[in-house]
Amino acid sequence: MEKLIDDAFDEEAFREDVAQFVGEHLSARTRHNVANGLYLHKSDYVDWQKALHRKGWFGAAWPREYGGQGWSVKREHAFVQMCALHAAPPIIPYGVNMVGPVIYTFGSEAQKQRYLPGILSSDTWWCQGYSEPNAGSDLASLKTGAVRDGDHYVVNGTKMWTTEAHWADMMHCLVRTGKGERKQQGITFLLIDMKTPGITVEPIVTLDGVHHTNQVFFDNVRVPVENVVGAEGEGWKLAKFLLSRERAFIADTGNKLRMLRQMRETAQQYTGSLSPGERESVMARMAEFDASLTALVALERHYVDEWTAGRDDGIGASILKVRGSELLQSMTTFWRELLGPYGACYHARDREAGAGLGSPQPWMQAASINYAYLYGRCWSIFGGANEIQRNIIAASLLRA
Repeated sequence: MEKLIDDAFDEEAFREDVAQFVGEHLSARTRHNVANGLYLHKSDYVDWQKALHRKGWFGAAWPREYGGQGWSVKREHAFVQMCALHAAPPIIPYGVNMVGPVIYTFGSEAQKQRYLPGILSSDTWWCQGYSEPNAGSDLASLKTGAVRDGDHYVVNGTKMWTTEAHWADMMHCLVRTGKGERKQQGITFLLIDMKTPGITVEPIVTLDGVHHTNQVFFDNVRVPVENVVGAEGEGWKLAKFLLSRERAFIADTGNKLRMLRQMRETAQQYTGSLSPGERESVMARMAEFDASLTALVALERHYVDEWTAGRDDGIGASILKVRGSELLQSMTTFWRELLGPYGACYHARDREAGAGLGSPQPWMQAASINYAYLYGRCWSIFGGANEIQRNIIAASLLRA
């Protein structure tokens, strides 16, 4: 019954409340850095998440018995979209949106008591050990192994593209503990303390010149058997549950709405010297982006409504993933072009400079625009590569 009451909440009033809270509780420096594509430190994310926790809005979609508010997907969607629209840092999902729900759904009572409070308070930072050098989009091909040795598993192997592992206290990790007729069998969901001897974290600097992600090596890492979530060999079931939550809001429409507003400002600033025909061409492209984003917002809203009603067809998130990432990449490509030759100006250190879209200097604006452009290349890869998502969509439609 609580779910039905929450579905009927006053959405417009709630959106206004979120906007007001962001305005009053997010520091001006952090808002400036988010809006201008500048570097955020771990403390920027933690401070914001702790402010949300004090309000009762961090992990609010969790059931009340585990410290949440029992929010519906519709309310959570409105919250995420409004925070992004008003330049709040994104919620780092690996704890609160990924492993937290896995633990309270499938974990033991001891695991719930041990891990859930630290996730909600942001005192424990998590990363996700899924992808491997030869098992990215084909996650079931993972080879990192865990062999039972008394009361421990001994883990050996490597995980790739592990975002923010250099900040993490814990990892939720898929390991192979056995073999079966299908490669999805024999996979186990394991919680690993990142301070355990034998773990090495090596940085990977991405195309934008920033250290977001890592390769993590496991050399005879001993993990207590009590850190298995669910049962040995049930990891694939838990992984699918987690991935469905990861892709729920992957269209990231709040950030794109804010980006479109900023693109309009850039267009007004830099099209004065163009010919009437060139200005008309720019405005036509802006109108196309406006229409495409309006359609994406409507598609996302439809998906949220279907999910809320229990009618998720299994491909809605894949469609949002493909369309959202393609739109982001086309928007940022055009945004750079608005700056002309200055659009090629970029160095990662510019993201520490504290300027960006608010600067009158085009090369400083290029620092924030190019960050969005360069890092945006990976959006069509992470969370399941777009090629894989298209296969999922096609297979579902062909079976229908």
